[in-house]
Amino acid sequence: MKKHIPLLIPLLSVIKIACAQDTLKQERFSFHFQQTIITQFKPAFSADYSGLNSLSTQKETQSSITSTFFGAARLWKGAEAYFNPEISGGSGLSKTLGVAGFPNGETFRVGAAEPKIYIARLYFKQNFEWGAEKDTIEGDANQLAGLKSKRYFSIAVGKFGMADFFDNNAFSHDPRSQFMNWALMDNAAWDYPANTRGYVIGSTIELGQPTWALRFAFTMVTTQANESVWDAKIGKANTQTLEFEKRYMIKGNKGTLRLLAFRNNGKFGDYNLAVAQNPTAPNVDTTHAYGRHKYGFGINAEQYLTKDFGVFAKASYNDGHTETWFFTEIDRSVTFGGVLKGNSWKRNDDEAGLAFIGNGLSAPHRNYLAAGGYGFLIGDGKLNYAPEMIAELYYKINAYQKKFFITPDYQFILNPAYNKDRGPVNVFSVRAHVEF
Repeated sequence: MKKHIPLLIPLLSVIKIACAQDTLKQERFSFHFQQTIITQFKPAFSADYSGLNSLSTQKETQSSITSTFFGAARLWKGAEAYFNPEISGGSGLSKTLGVAGFPNGETFRVGAAEPKIYIARLYFKQNFEWGAEKDTIEGDANQLAGLKSKRYFSIAVGKFGMADFFDNNAFSHDPRSQFMNWALMDNAAWDYPANTRGYVIGSTIELGQPTWALRFAFTMVTTQANESVWDAKIGKANTQTLEFEKRYMIKGNKGTLRLLAFRNNGKFGDYNLAVAQNPTAPNVDTTHAYGRHKYGFGINAEQYLTKDFGVFAKASYNDGHTETWFFTEIDRSVTFGGVLKGNSWKRNDDEAGLAFIGNGLSAPHRNYLAAGGYGFLIGDGKLNYAPEMIAELYYKINAYQKKFFITPDYQFILNPAYNKDRGPVNVFSVRAHVEF
């Protein structure tokens, strides 16, 4: 019997690995939860004048809260379903007006001060996989644990957030756990399709290979800017988004480059036409017509320099002839920064981040605001134009077992809403985030 033991050991090892892989494959259901509370304070600041959409010059404190339940189920081979009810409430500073790169990335989910519940995500996903190379997927919010082939084709249909699939970045993407500023969540000049809470109805497809991925989305458009009613005339009101992602290694450190292009079509207003119709008090909403579009591009790069330190940079552009419809009033943007893990000071799950933002407007958009026009987010009644410049610094503290984090944050905003006659503005924040 003893002579068979050396043969049994490797056999048992193979069985153990196979069982572990089978266990990973068998996560049929997943349930997670998150809650994020952000409180922000700004001291009073000076301004030569203010308009309807200006950031208040008075000192101010506001808080926002979001709570999300993440449910996922594996239905059959390659098929997954996701359901996320969410509740949100509170307010951003000055009713979330007066800064294009707004300092609280959670407030775009907040439609009213009193908490309200709604369905954030409800979508179905089908994966088709081939090839022997596999990735091990750990269980997380909207992510079922298991093995996934490095070669796959997938399609998702339903209600979701565009940031679930597009424009990801390891260091600058999620205001619940990373930088809080709107311009650091995504390529800021990407007017990405969404309702007022940040979600959209549509479909995405993705082709994945070991070192690259190509994805495309077709989605609906709301009937009004920054609203929640979907336009049923899908042939006239729709968006297309295309992204190519390339993953690589530099001296053993991971890096990723993403190239994004988009085109939004709908019943949009035209800035030049609004000024031509009323040079002293233009209103872009009076120029709505089907057949209008907005197109743009984005570059998004991330690179680990060591296992504890990584940097990122993003640059984006849109044509800026038609009004901002979904996200925020930014037509050109450049952002860059870095994130350092706390291993060197024996706080392995802490991290510090520093980033810089430069936002700009197209000439038609700039002229419209200078003539006294208003968008859904900014407008001071007139404009002494300069690029909006922002710096953000945060330190995230692992307060309890990687489930509860507290993050103090500071943002310096020069030329809020692109106006040299206002500011600068200092914003101090504290974020409490729990997840399990």
